[in-house]
Amino acid sequence: MVLGEIFPKETIVVNLESTEKDELFEEMVESIHSFYPKLDRAETIAALNERESKMSTGIMHSVGVPHALVPSVEGSIGAIGISRSGIDYDSLDKAPVHVVFMILGASDETERHIQILKQLALVLQIPGIVDKIVRCQSASDVYNLISQSEESLSD
Repeated sequence: MVLGEIFPKETIVVNLESTEKDELFEEMVESIHSFYPKLDRAETIAALNERESKMSTGIMHSVGVPHALVPSVEGSIGAIGISRSGIDYDSLDKAPVHVVFMILGASDETERHIQILKQLALVLQIPGIVDKIVRCQSASDVYNLISQSEESLSD
């Protein structure tokens, strides 16, 4: 199980307060930092913004996947956020984002980072998964849904 390791319950925010991408990055990085105190917040925000400047990570309807390789990260860590009202994300389809998967990896783990993004993409292709995530009311519900969905891919 890859995604269950990357997105611990402690970094899942079911009621994001942010309404814009810059606020969102701050809010989600803070969630990760509270669980992973070694994370350099300023360095992480800079890496996310640099990646985002190349192309929006608002990749599919209602979903954003900001990701970056960050020197202060060991291994890979992430956060999931749910916005009930939607976030102005400059998405490719111009629609607001309601579910965000932030993935941070160590600078020397490009291959692992790509594998995590690929695994997430497979889960996001499951019909109805985004709507199910949005309906979750707790971090445990989101964690269990993601974990079970990932496991179903190997059946």
